[in-house]
Amino acid sequence: MEYFKKKTIRTTFLRLPGNRIAAVVALLLAFAISGGAQSRKPGPVSPPPAAQDTARTRVDVDHADVLEYQQKRGRVVQKLIGHVELSQDSVYMYCDSATIENGTRVVAMGHVLIQHGDSLSVFSDSLVYNSETRIADLFGEVILLNNDQKLFTNRLNYDLNTKIATYQDGATLTSSETQLTSRRGYYYVDQREAYFKDSVLVVDPKFTLRSDTLLFNAENKVVHFLGPTVIGGDSTRIYCEAGFYDTANNLAEFRENAQYAKGDQKATAETIRYNGELKEYTLDGDAYFEDKDRVATAEQIRYFEEMDKTVLNGKAHFKSDKQDITADEIVYDGKNEVYSTKGRSRISEPPNILEADAVAFREDIGLGIASGNVIWQDTSAQTTIFCEDAAYNRETGYLKASGGNWGRPLMVSVAEADSMYMAADTLISFRSDSLAGDSSRILLAYHDVRIYKSDLQALCDSLTFSSVDSLFRFYRSPIIWSDTTQFTGDTIFLQMANREVDQIFLKNNSFIINSPDERFFNQIKGKYINARFREGELRVMDVQGNAESVYYARDDSGGYVGVNKTICSDMVLYFGNNQVEKIKFLNQPKATMSPMTRVDHNELKIKGFNWDTRFRPQSKEDLFGEDKKRVVR
Repeated sequence: MEYFKKKTIRTTFLRLPGNRIAAVVALLLAFAISGGAQSRKPGPVSPPPAAQDTARTRVDVDHADVLEYQQKRGRVVQKLIGHVELSQDSVYMYCDSATIENGTRVVAMGHVLIQHGDSLSVFSDSLVYNSETRIADLFGEVILLNNDQKLFTNRLNYDLNTKIATYQDGATLTSSETQLTSRRGYYYVDQREAYFKDSVLVVDPKFTLRSDTLLFNAENKVVHFLGPTVIGGDSTRIYCEAGFYDTANNLAEFRENAQYAKGDQKATAETIRYNGELKEYTLDGDAYFEDKDRVATAEQIRYFEEMDKTVLNGKAHFKSDKQDITADEIVYDGKNEVYSTKGRSRISEPPNILEADAVAFREDIGLGIASGNVIWQDTSAQTTIFCEDAAYNRETGYLKASGGNWGRPLMVSVAEADSMYMAADTLISFRSDSLAGDSSRILLAYHDVRIYKSDLQALCDSLTFSSVDSLFRFYRSPIIWSDTTQFTGDTIFLQMANREVDQIFLKNNSFIINSPDERFFNQIKGKYINARFREGELRVMDVQGNAESVYYARDDSGGYVGVNKTICSDMVLYFGNNQVEKIKFLNQPKATMSPMTRVDHNELKIKGFNWDTRFRPQSKEDLFGEDKKRVVR
């Protein structure tokens, strides 16, 4: 074979994109929230060879050690032995021996070599070549070399017109430690593309790839997935039915039923993309990611590895064993353990549910800020707060609400028969854990507090409420109205039972006024007054310390028959249908009964009398606006 040294044979190996694909597989694991081949025809289409003159279609014998001519049935057969060299235009063929029929059909045997142009060389054990069609069939140990690409097969068809090589019985492509095999395939010499079909297998020390159809372009180093493809490395698995991997620019796209799995992690999307330069991963279209107890879905999920930042866009939803979040957009900063939402957002952390137009939350300290039409619910207490802005702490259940659709936050305590509405400049709610391990909800409301319930209304500057004893504490000039009765005092305590008023306790400068018609006023004054209710109606009232009363007696028809003024230490009043039915005076009472026409009713008003219904809320709308605002000095 020393004669072959006359021609320079460039023998290099095809480089496959294997090691880069392994990087994609590994890097996809970083996502913890914590796809597009160009269209290719499936095979070569050879145009019919152009008409050529006889001289151009014949094979020239450039050298042979032995040359014999034979005439067989009208055909001229040339038999060549030893260091055979043949040529046709830019095609050169070398072999140990050959026969040529009519100068056009070549059968070559032993150490066969075809050289076509400057870059292509094909080795084989034998060859059949038709110079008219310019098609070569090579057999045995076939090796095709094109620049840095190397293909091994047992049978190869090479069309010198189209420069397309075809194999049907299996072939192997090797590059360093990477090996690629397939049952059928095509090799496009000019385009430097290899098309692999049926049982495609790529084996690399770091990964394994199986595919139905694969296209590799050596010019731009792009691998195209044209059929079902599985990429595996260690315990990682990626599946797609279309896509590409650009090894030069470290870009990948997996499309059509794209799936990713490793251990407890799973990801699916219409398209999965990877940008190695930016270290950015994108799940596009019906994106889904799962990791143990965490599930994220969105129209698009993007992960930025260097920033450890995850963005869920479009119908974003994240769920774990602790929380359930929905929004137009969810952004999670893994480095700082901060997440934020945009668009209408809902965060469920039972028993609390938060809705807002935007939310920002720090996981490390458990603090969050919500803004825009905020709705906060405590489902266990059946309480809802509406506001414009809220700050909250997940661990303590702390919530501070301000602003709202009417400039003030609103709290609604839901009851089956009748809900209670409360508005103030600021509302604060938090959990209070006792030494016994019990947990209660504390509510603070301050400045211009207004309450509306169908059977009770109230005003004060500030109040507190504890769910342990269901007790409201009203401070600074509080007023409570219940039907035709008004309660005032320096401080008022109101206790609820089964979401109904159970008791009202007035402390210091306690004053109760009752008037069915706002003409004559029943009055009770004392240091302390305790009013007890049953089924929402006033039933019994205990007055202690410097008790005074003015009581208008009425007959059975409801007419006034006289007025009774009494001063004593203590007294007990009994009510029916929100009217005084009986009074019990204790400790040396001084009482005067006067006819209705013989008294000045204005002079009967006890010191401190102030019947004031100007600011009494008549509906929940009256909890807002300046016209119902009372100035407290």
